[in-house]
Amino acid sequence: MNKKIGNIFKGDKVIWMIFFFLCMISVVEVFSASSGLTYKSNNFIMPIIKHSGTIIMGLFVAVVTLNIPCRYFKLFTPFLLFFSVLTLLWVLVGGQNINGAQRVIQIPGFTFQPSEIAKGTMILVVAQILSAMQNEQGADRNAFKFILWISVPVTLLIMMENLSTAALLFFVIMLMMFIGRVPLSQLGKLLGFLMAGALIALAFIMLVGHSPNEQKDQTLTKTEVVDAKPKKKNVVEKLFHRADTWKGRIDKFIKNEKVAPADYDLDKDAQVAHANIAIVSSNVIGKGPGNSVERDFLAQAFSDFIYAIIIEEMGIVGASFVVFLYIILMFRAARIASRCENNFPAFLVMGLALLLVTQATFNMMVAVGLAPVTGQPLPLISKGGTSTIINCAYIGAILSVSRSAKMRQAEEKSLVEEGRQLKENE
Repeated sequence: MNKKIGNIFKGDKVIWMIFFFLCMISVVEVFSASSGLTYKSNNFIMPIIKHSGTIIMGLFVAVVTLNIPCRYFKLFTPFLLFFSVLTLLWVLVGGQNINGAQRVIQIPGFTFQPSEIAKGTMILVVAQILSAMQNEQGADRNAFKFILWISVPVTLLIMMENLSTAALLFFVIMLMMFIGRVPLSQLGKLLGFLMAGALIALAFIMLVGHSPNEQKDQTLTKTEVVDAKPKKKNVVEKLFHRADTWKGRIDKFIKNEKVAPADYDLDKDAQVAHANIAIVSSNVIGKGPGNSVERDFLAQAFSDFIYAIIIEEMGIVGASFVVFLYIILMFRAARIASRCENNFPAFLVMGLALLLVTQATFNMMVAVGLAPVTGQPLPLISKGGTSTIINCAYIGAILSVSRSAKMRQAEEKSLVEEGRQLKENE
């Protein structure tokens, strides 16, 4: 029986334990934070049944992925790249609008986010280029160009509807290039260019976008609404229709004005306000699982702001434990990478771990007010469909690499043992 279970849950046992704990926390906290969905559906148990089903599906995907030998991942790269570009273009033209952004494609029976698939695809692409172009001095200078030729168009497509995802993905790609020993002179020039581009983009957003106050001033009266003809959007407005949202979030984060509790606008700044209330009301030790109050008022409590609910219910200890799990995931991935015989699996496992941990870090920073509000879920904990399943596939890929690294380590031990026995016989 134990042997059969071991055959299913192959790979690094520490990664499996981290995955198990994150999934258990997800089930408990999503169940607690889904009070809004429960109210809307008038069904107490259905939201958590759906989420549990997604996690079970993700577990199945992880098991299937870990049983694929790492060398075969290279064969999927061209097809995944073509699929990613095609679906990213599709979502821009005919994607379903959710919270003011076209991020998902709806197909009868389910929806999925192309950006989630594109992120993993780019990690595969960068890992493959870096591994193929390594020499004794580091990565060939042409590797930098090849990575940019592919990653820049893909991240720009993602950026049109999801700026934070594009920024996080490109940050991870830069970290992978640093780990892959791309010449520092090239990375330095890229960093300078990005800083200049970020300043230009920021200026453009502040110029084109409208903050909530500016939109309020431009609101038409009832008579004007009736008389006004629908205004056609120009190309710039179509491409940068998210500029208003970006500007509003930047304004809130930069100003960060201290407001007296009596003067705080809970309607205008509801997410940040209720997240802060959830954190402060935890009283360090937390209220206990299922006892959150702010889940009833905090929009996206089960997704973008689930870390605030974790703090409210589990206190500092529970919140620190979640952080600890992601830190151990990163260190364990680094250890697996150090055992890899070839460069590709090492770069792949580091890229996937960086992707998960970087996103988790940013989500937690948003929840505690250290970063502007974005739509980044907490990997493997937040309620989700495509994102949960794809993140499980990332864990499966890390486990697949750990299997091959473990086999190599076992072979080396076997050879050492054989050598020792031969010496003793002599």
